[in-house]
Amino acid sequence: LAKLVERELTPSPDADRATLIRRLYYDLIGLPPSRQEIEQFVTNGSPHAYEDLVERLLASPEYGNRWARHWLDVVHYGDTHGYDKDKLRPNAWPYRDYVIRSWNADKPYGRFVREQIAGDVLWPETRDGIEATGFISAGPWDFIGHAEVPETKYDGQVARNLDRDDMVSSTMNTFQSMTIQCARCHNHKFDPVTQEHYYSLQAVFAALDRADRNYDVDPEIAHQRRQLAAEKAELERQQSEIDSRVQQLAGEPLKQLQDQIADLETRSSENQRPQFGYHSEISADPDVPKWVQIDLGDAFPVDEIVVVGCHDDFNGIGDGFGFPTRFKIELSDDPTFETGATTIADHTAEDFENPGVRPLRYAVGGQAGRYVRVTATRLALRQNDYIFALGELVVRSADGSNLARSANVTSLDSIEAPVRWQRQNLVDGYAYGMAADDQLQQELESRRGQRDALVASTLGSEGRQKLSQIEQRLAEVTGALEQLPPQQVVYAGTVHSGSGAFIGRGHLGGKPREIHLLLRGDLKSPAQLVQPGAVPSIAGCDWKFDLPAGHVESDRRIALADWLTRDDNPLTWRSMVNRVWQYHFGRGIVESANDFGRMGDEPSHPALLDWLATRLRDEGQSLKDLHRLIVQSSVYRQVSADRAECAEEDAANTLLWRMNRRALDAESIRDTVLAVSGQLDHRMYGAGFQDFVLERPEHSPHYEYQKHDPADLDSHRRAVYRFLVRSQQQPFMQTLDCADPSQSVDRRGTTLTAVQALTLMNNNFMVYMSDKFASDLAQQHAELLEQVEAGFWRTTGRAPSADEAQALQQFAKQYGMANVCRVLLNLNEFVFVD
Repeated sequence: LAKLVERELTPSPDADRATLIRRLYYDLIGLPPSRQEIEQFVTNGSPHAYEDLVERLLASPEYGNRWARHWLDVVHYGDTHGYDKDKLRPNAWPYRDYVIRSWNADKPYGRFVREQIAGDVLWPETRDGIEATGFISAGPWDFIGHAEVPETKYDGQVARNLDRDDMVSSTMNTFQSMTIQCARCHNHKFDPVTQEHYYSLQAVFAALDRADRNYDVDPEIAHQRRQLAAEKAELERQQSEIDSRVQQLAGEPLKQLQDQIADLETRSSENQRPQFGYHSEISADPDVPKWVQIDLGDAFPVDEIVVVGCHDDFNGIGDGFGFPTRFKIELSDDPTFETGATTIADHTAEDFENPGVRPLRYAVGGQAGRYVRVTATRLALRQNDYIFALGELVVRSADGSNLARSANVTSLDSIEAPVRWQRQNLVDGYAYGMAADDQLQQELESRRGQRDALVASTLGSEGRQKLSQIEQRLAEVTGALEQLPPQQVVYAGTVHSGSGAFIGRGHLGGKPREIHLLLRGDLKSPAQLVQPGAVPSIAGCDWKFDLPAGHVESDRRIALADWLTRDDNPLTWRSMVNRVWQYHFGRGIVESANDFGRMGDEPSHPALLDWLATRLRDEGQSLKDLHRLIVQSSVYRQVSADRAECAEEDAANTLLWRMNRRALDAESIRDTVLAVSGQLDHRMYGAGFQDFVLERPEHSPHYEYQKHDPADLDSHRRAVYRFLVRSQQQPFMQTLDCADPSQSVDRRGTTLTAVQALTLMNNNFMVYMSDKFASDLAQQHAELLEQVEAGFWRTTGRAPSADEAQALQQFAKQYGMANVCRVLLNLNEFVFVD
């Protein structure tokens, strides 16, 4: 008001109550008031009616849905990685839910900031502490540069450097309204930020990567898990100490036994999955004979032949996959089996019951032979075709050894698709549900027994007792950990590299990478090593963090969180109050909300900005209290009508001599369309809905929005729960100026185009919802005039005039009520708020 007085201007009067309630509803919860709510507020004679309405809206769960969306714009949250492949990021949503819960809980702003930088170490047993670090990973991530290129390669190092740049830029843009990213290549040209300051901030995040992270929602379970994990680590440490002592005392004999055991274990597994085996070529006819045989290398007396079937889940078959319906087993010295063949088993006369993976044993009685052949005379049904498959063929001698182990395998035909299907798998010692051959297992157990005896004699009775106690307790602790409920997963900043199949592909162990100042931002031109720090924006505060030698990774982020939330760090508090002010008035006190630097805009009311910032910092750090202060002010309650004398002096309304008339954002339009149509689903939290059909997700996903059915009930939730794709944005939402999730959006652009009007009229979503809107009106009102009036109330917040009602009735009679609804959803009064 002082600024207005200086310019000899006067504020505008209060808006009427019908205008104020619609303004408050959209500002605080992003949804329209109902006719009943408007009428009750307008006729409410209480002097506290306005304040009571504000409190009710701030207490609504929808408040969090509304204001979380603003925050997610700034932190460039998305549900895909972006870049070339733009793969799905299915576990990002817990961070979005964290933001919604935090706004609804009116979390102190300082705590909100600290959680997002270092919540996992400051509050490790809380759900919010873990989910909040989704802030660090909210932005785009180069899948190729991280998942497909190791960090040892130059391109991998470039990708990780850019990743840290995003973390640094997002942190300083969001919490300090400071542009710092240009200092990656040179000292800031306009603000007091050097390359050393920039790379010191990179050092804070030097151990972090973006990855899926497990956590417990229940804090009691989280506490139990941490205690058990700590005890397990201590027991394993004690076990390792004993093992090291035994290694020293037992010396070379123990080492030899351990090497032998390792070799036997390798040979017994041979890196083969047990369901693998022999697979014939596919046949269209079941009665085409196929055979497979093994060459023992010489004629040996055979005591027993064992045949084991395969397991494969193809077509839901499972056990006994490809086992022949009719077959025979023969032994011969002739590889062609044309002469001298002895039939060991003959099941060719009638169909044989599939044994699954149960071994079939056939006694041979010591007869000698070099070749063993299994012939399928009737093949097994696969899908619409037929095959012959076996998992294992064992040939036992009288002493129990497996003569077939690693024998040469031939067949009439086969599918060779290593390692899954190949002839040699038939004699690898493995079949589904069956261990490696007994001889190998016996030898392995013998060596293990010798090792255990040597260890026991080395330890002595007291050492054995202690080791036994450790092993027993370790088993108990491990079992207790396994019994805990499954953990939730959030995509967040973590101290290990990669996610999914790519864990461990990059920097291991959580130890911070060394960060050097890069001349011209070039990884090939490293200069001095830098230490963790921030920027010299606080008077009397050293911008370098005072960390002890040997500090751990988390100490760096705690130091940054402390620095950001210091009482004497004014930018943190100024930045946030400016953002809240902007979302209420359409423009901040500083118009460049992400840039308070020299190249940003100067504040229109600097004293007001500092007063609000100090109040937020010193009086509970409550954002809801800040809302109360703003929306209950006379400035906020002004009408939006133009006044020529004021416009001539202040055309941009920088001094707020009236309220700014604003267009609804894309989410509010979409949510309101659902609400007035009776289709809005108020369910909160959980994985986002997909308003697209996903195609080819295995490589570079295609997000086909035009194929999505607007009748899909899952997609009728509020837009904050929409699955956000970076590279292929939703055309309907993009047309309505939705934020681009690939970049930090401090203030959305507002456009007025013919395309928007055409979209609101003809988009499939709008056409479908107009039909639903009309159906809902018809169900609740019998007369056409009543339907027109009710529809007008829902979309504009007022009753239609007599001329408006008559025109809409005539239009409805000629074109149907659904088309009237399309008109109502295209009115300026619908898409603008006074």
